[in-house]
Formats: sequence, C-alpha cells, structure tokens
Amino acid sequence: MSGRMVRIAGLFLLSGMLTACAAGDEPRLLNLRAPGPGPDEFAVVPAKPLQAPRDYAALPPPLPGAANLADPTPDADAAAALGGSRAAVTGGGVRDPGLVAYAGRFGVAPGIRSQLAAEDLQFRRENDGLLLERVFNVNTYFKAYRPQSLDQYAELERFRRAGLRTPAAPPEGLER
Repeated sequence: MSGRMVRIAGLFLLSGMLTACAAGDEPRLLNLRAPGPGPDEFAVVPAKPLQAPRDYAALPPPLPGAANLADPTPDADAAAALGGSRAAVTGGGVRDPGLVAYAGRFGVAPGIRSQLAAEDLQFRRENDGLLLERVFNVNTYFKAYRPQSLDQYAELERFRRAGLRTPAAPPEGLER
C-alpha cells in the first residue's frame, strides 16, 4: 500500500470513529417529532364527564360547530388556574383583561420578542461549536446554554432549607 492509500484509509477510520462518538442519546426536548408512527401521548386530552340536564325540554337547539360540554378546554382551565376567567378564553387565546394586566404589572417592553430573537441569534452565532462539531453535526446546544441553565437540585434544596413545600423530584441522573 502506498502512503497516500494509508492516509485515505486513516481518514475514513478517523471519520468513522468521530461519527460513532456523536451517536449519543439526545433528550426528546430537542426532537419535536414523534419517533414513530404510534400515537402522540401529548395530543390525548381526556374528555370531561358527561352531565345529564335537569330538563331535556329546556335545552337549546344544537348548533353546528358549537362546543360540547364534555369537550376538553385546556386553555380555559389554564386561565382559571392562573386566576383568570374561563369565559375570557375565546378563539385560541386568553382575552381576560385582568389576567393580562396582572401578567404585565411590572411593565411590558415594546418589541421584546424581536429583541430577544436577535440577541439569541447573536448568542447562537457566537457559540455555534468548533469546526469539527459543525462538520459532523454534533449537538452543542447544552454546552452553549450551560452557563444560563438552572441547577434544579440546588434550587430544590434551597427552597427546602427556606421551609417551602416542594414537589418530589427524581433522583439525580434520572431526570431524562
């Protein structure tokens, strides 16, 4: 074998080794598509229990496309849990002025979404990984955002030391 053939074989071997290293188990949060043709467990919302009316004769006539009392209403349930009104949730959004005022009680910066998007794009450009990480499509998401992430177990202990009731958390290492 010539020296050139040995170098080419070495490059193929090196690329195979690097590719094998990148085949780690990625968390599902970065994979937003279902892994197969099976059902999506987050698309299943249980129906509310059926209710019998007190007087069947007093029922209004059925309207095509109208909501059923047994249909799930997760948006209205979330608004009620946050202190808003269930009736204020219409057409895919919360329209409760009290809830909106409470959420913006410390002020609202105009254009905050576009400002955050521009800042995040700049941050990602500055932390896009090394050349080989980009060439071999290695995920650098967690490495880039590590300084901004919250240590959930340290916060859990801090809350418990302060005497606050906290929910149970999985043991460290089993959070995925």
